[in-house]
Amino acid sequence: MKKLLTLALAILSAVGGFVDIGDVVAGGTIGARYGLALLWVLILGVIGVACYAEMAGRVVAVSGRPLFDLVRERLGPTAALWNLLATMFVTLLTLGAQIGGIALVIELASDIPHVVWVIPIGLVVWFVLWRVKFQTIESVFGFAGLTILVFALSIWWLDPNWSELFAQATRPAPPAGEPVPTYFYHAVALFASAMTPYTVLFFSSGGVEEGWKPSQLRQQRLNVMLGFPLGGVLSLGIMAAAAVALEPTGMDVSTLGQIMLPVALAFGVVGVAAALLGFLGATLGATFEAALSCGYALGQYFGWTWGKRVAPERAARFHVSLMVSLAIAVLFIQTGVDPILVTEYSLLFSAVALPLTYLPVLVVANDRTYMGEHVNGRFGNFVGVSMLVVVVVAAVTAIPLMIGTGMGA
Repeated sequence: MKKLLTLALAILSAVGGFVDIGDVVAGGTIGARYGLALLWVLILGVIGVACYAEMAGRVVAVSGRPLFDLVRERLGPTAALWNLLATMFVTLLTLGAQIGGIALVIELASDIPHVVWVIPIGLVVWFVLWRVKFQTIESVFGFAGLTILVFALSIWWLDPNWSELFAQATRPAPPAGEPVPTYFYHAVALFASAMTPYTVLFFSSGGVEEGWKPSQLRQQRLNVMLGFPLGGVLSLGIMAAAAVALEPTGMDVSTLGQIMLPVALAFGVVGVAAALLGFLGATLGATFEAALSCGYALGQYFGWTWGKRVAPERAARFHVSLMVSLAIAVLFIQTGVDPILVTEYSLLFSAVALPLTYLPVLVVANDRTYMGEHVNGRFGNFVGVSMLVVVVVAAVTAIPLMIGTGMGA
């Protein structure tokens, strides 16, 4: 049972990192437009986030110190401040997108405009963060998000042309008539949805809260290797379902309701209910991750007492930072801005910020002062450096592709 609960952190990190509102939108849109022609990007994203999550978790287990604390010490306060500013901007934008995503899910279930739900959602999230135990959040929302597997199940029910799907997956190029720059714009967005900066920060900070030790490195590595690929499978299910049911129609997907059409066609009302539960669990889990990550980043950089497991009166500044972050995100979405548009912008700016998030992790994981005999090996560095090159390419091309393609239009 203890190992199952430990795995819950990896599942929550994976579900929130891979199937938050960003990945739902990216997966549904890309599957409907390109089929499985961008599967290679999803695979790269799974490898990248798993690689860096393993590094971050190992750093925490060996040093016993939080990631941002080590980055500040290793790189200096100025360099770490740029890392903090980029992380906070992207995470706040992502937090707003998640809250808007929850509101859209409730709108689909209730037929009441999403703006009505934004403030109540903010209050509920704040109450849960304030009063509900970390372990409960891990278990309930991580496992609730797993019902998104209904998308994968719908593929078999819809009886697809398997040879066509295989051809799409093994042909990493835009379909005939699709502009190459637009194809790569969506590739960058999909990659950013898998490598969302807050995911590794949340995962490593959760390791500090759970008190990981060097003796648990094997278990921590197993969690990463099971949890994050599971998130990739859930994301692939959304993309593949859209490829089967929506791509042949040429539908331009722009709403959550359209993304759920494959499960509605396969399983009717029951399928829609399962998809809504999965979306709600995943977006709520991602909301908690993003909000906590804001508090984690600030607390670790400034040396505050922080942590979900620390009594609020002993970590007042940490809890105030959570409340302020939530208030900023709620007020932003309450203006009536389109949550889907916010999601698209959050993915692109996440791509730009990726090097500032992942380079420090690679640096610390190679520092024997902190890691001793547990520094990266040759294979770990090969994968880490290779993925960092991809991250830099995504960061450099994100804004030009966004402007040049009109955000993938």
